[in-house]
Amino acid sequence: MASGSQKLDQIVERLKSTADPKRRYEYVLWLAKKLQPLPEEFRTDAFKVKGCVSQVYVVGQLVEGKLHWQGDSDAAITKGLLALLIEGMEGLDPATAAAIDASVLADTGLQASLTPSRANGFLNILRLMQAQAKALAGCG
Repeated sequence: MASGSQKLDQIVERLKSTADPKRRYEYVLWLAKKLQPLPEEFRTDAFKVKGCVSQVYVVGQLVEGKLHWQGDSDAAITKGLLALLIEGMEGLDPATAAAIDASVLADTGLQASLTPSRANGFLNILRLMQAQAKALAGCG
């Protein structure tokens, strides 16, 4: 299913085509390592993802109509899931970001090997990113 983000679709396709759950985890952890450090001033409740067991922060900024994201988590897998969304939603316009369907997690094949709290965390991260996209576009 196309998400509206070519980059996100590529990531989903790569994960979906990987039969080995361990390899999927390795890719998610690799994405986590690529994430840039989040400046301390963004580690506030305003940018904290609610409903996550771990500490997760995500910050969206709108520059010339395109979204740019930063984030961090203190848990490696959650950080990888965050990185997956940050990479997949980087450079989108707010309307496209807001329209991404939550089924994107099921499409990756990751859900089968994630704990329910991590799968829920992924959805909470996506929802916060979409809420920020709408607010930045002035329609939140």
